[in-house]
Amino acid sequence: MLSKLTEIVTRFPKTTIVVVLIATIFFAIQFPKIKIDTDPENMLEQRQPDRVFYNNVKKEFGIRDLLVVGIVDEDGIFNSDTLKRIAKVTDDILKIKGVIIEDVVSLGTSDNVTSEEGALTVKRFMEKIPQAPQEIEQLKKELFGNPFFVDKIVSRDGKATSIYIPIEKKDQSYRISKEIERILKKELTPEQKYYLAGLPVAEDTFGHEMFVQMGITAPLAGFFIMILLFLIFRRGMFIVPPMMDAMLAVCWAMGLLIGLGFTVHIMSSMIPIFLMPIALLDDIHILSDFFDRYPSIKDRRKTIIATMKDLYRPMFFTSITSAVGFGSLALADIPPVRIFGLFVAFGIMAAWLFSHTIVPAIIMLMSEEKLTAFLERRHNKRSFLDGALKGLGNFAFAKSKIILLGAVIVLAIGIIGVKQIHINDNPVKWFKPKHKIRIADSAMNKFFGGTYMAYLVAEGDEEDAIKRPEVMSYIDKLQNHLETLKIVGKTSSIADIVKRINYVLHDENKSFDSVPGKQDEIGQYLFLFSMTGDPNDLDNFIDYGSQKANIWVQMKGGENIQMRKVEESTYAFTETNPPPRGITIKWSGLTYINKVWQNLMVFGMLKAILGSFFVVFLLMILAFRSIKLGVISMLPLSFAIISSYGLVGFLGKDYDMPIAVCSSLSLGMAIDFAIHFLQRFKAGYKKYNDIEATNIYMFQEPAKAITRNAIVITFGFLPLLASTLTPYITVGTFFATLMMFSFLTTLVLFPAIMRLWGKALFAKEA
Repeated sequence: MLSKLTEIVTRFPKTTIVVVLIATIFFAIQFPKIKIDTDPENMLEQRQPDRVFYNNVKKEFGIRDLLVVGIVDEDGIFNSDTLKRIAKVTDDILKIKGVIIEDVVSLGTSDNVTSEEGALTVKRFMEKIPQAPQEIEQLKKELFGNPFFVDKIVSRDGKATSIYIPIEKKDQSYRISKEIERILKKELTPEQKYYLAGLPVAEDTFGHEMFVQMGITAPLAGFFIMILLFLIFRRGMFIVPPMMDAMLAVCWAMGLLIGLGFTVHIMSSMIPIFLMPIALLDDIHILSDFFDRYPSIKDRRKTIIATMKDLYRPMFFTSITSAVGFGSLALADIPPVRIFGLFVAFGIMAAWLFSHTIVPAIIMLMSEEKLTAFLERRHNKRSFLDGALKGLGNFAFAKSKIILLGAVIVLAIGIIGVKQIHINDNPVKWFKPKHKIRIADSAMNKFFGGTYMAYLVAEGDEEDAIKRPEVMSYIDKLQNHLETLKIVGKTSSIADIVKRINYVLHDENKSFDSVPGKQDEIGQYLFLFSMTGDPNDLDNFIDYGSQKANIWVQMKGGENIQMRKVEESTYAFTETNPPPRGITIKWSGLTYINKVWQNLMVFGMLKAILGSFFVVFLLMILAFRSIKLGVISMLPLSFAIISSYGLVGFLGKDYDMPIAVCSSLSLGMAIDFAIHFLQRFKAGYKKYNDIEATNIYMFQEPAKAITRNAIVITFGFLPLLASTLTPYITVGTFFATLMMFSFLTTLVLFPAIMRLWGKALFAKEA
């Protein structure tokens, strides 16, 4: 069937190109329908239990995603000028569209609980800006006298204050942060520093910058690949077929994704940069083989037909294995990962189709006269690559036993390295160390209790369960335990408010800085607080029926490992100190949700990769009709993955989202070289009936085609190193490393194997 397609394409090249372009219009007109989603929370299914619980927690306790502003004055914030500026900044922030005004926590909006003549009083810390020194001292005394707000809105050294800004929607974080930044620049002096932190602003900023970076790196990668192709083929007209293939494949994949109504998420935005180098691989094999054959045949059509005949099988299996590698992500539990995998797989198969249509058609439209002159000139020249490959082939063949021993040693070292890998991630570290998000994160977690918010929810089996003294005391005890952990900077709960009321109503006698022993007394305190102050101040900590309580846990780090350690420590505490009757404890919050989806992604990808590894193995047995050749064909893939991930382990690099994404990419791509090598070796042995002669043949045009592919696929991802976002840098570096391992394994290990076992493997061909 494919041979008939080649005959039709070479007979009607213009018609072929027109038909493909008309089909492309259908995909291109879908682009205006694009919908963008940069919220990492949507990495989880809508019905995923942790996400459902988190949504319920936000609803029940009126919790919103928070932006945190830090204002630092090295001379101290407690002077009238600085306090005036802080108040003005706060007032202007309250006017920003999307800010939940009533829930903003700051010096100017927070209430202090005190008593006057035995009566409970709740009033603002800073109802007016203090001017006189004694007024400023009184403000300091009140702030530092209330531990609920120390390390929360004021630093212990008095040099910094913070403003917690809840927002209506997380996807407004970037816009609101920019408006806040303009206010801060306008109102603060050059000596006063400001910082913007919090996971919502980090994640939304990443989403914004990600699309900006893709707009830069994707064209940059395309341009870089064009240069590589020109250096390889030395003729501008030979750049057109592969680049057209790549652009059409991207257009079809993204057009179909958008047309079917899927949002372009963080993952799917990376489809162009992944697909572009992959789409070129078959084209490079076609052009390389065409170059080699044309000078002896001297007829475009006959040369294309002869070239395609030898490449139908390897090109199909390289494309299908790459598609399987990405398609395996459909088994992951993360919706955007599934979309990413399936549409890259579709793009790969579209590129395979273009290799059989667009590429031969464009070659047929090239001038026969110019083609003959150029390729004859080129055919007579011996390049550096020719000599290098010949030497490599001879060395690998002659030193077969040493190479196999070395391979075993490298594999063993790689396995040791893999065992040292740690699964970990943190969205804030998706930015470079000098990015303002990273700088703000470091500064804010130095001055305050922490910008990474997690929630620990205590739920009773009846109304007013939280008002029970033993329950309130248990919450207080649990907070004390959490605050012993180095990563936890501060906790806040309804128990803190009850203790504060008990303390101030007993003339600030330290023996009453505790939870009252009677349920009626606790209920009375909460009633007094709601009647005297703002009832909304309790909403974040206790529900309407007093059946659930929410402990705010501020952490100084948001890495998965850190969240997991806090979670495990809490579990250990509850095991040795069981909650009171009818009370359950459960984690939630954005920091916890990030840990959940990232773990699901990593382990889901591992599961998918292992499954597709087996499928690819079966495809290799089918392709070569031999179990032995199927096993051997998997060696470059296995060596590349183990060596690359071993290197990751030795370097101490965490196994994070970008590394997990590379797993799927490596599966299909690393086996590409092996398929072409073994298919061409099999055909060569059938012709020469001698292993050494076949090896010499392999290190001519076939090895050149493999090397050209390796150059494009390895260096084609390097423009990602220019990105300001670390996930793209990781993908570029790691994948280039992985492809280089795969390439070297193919061209060094396979000749050694062929010398020792080639005759037995290809006995049928002889």
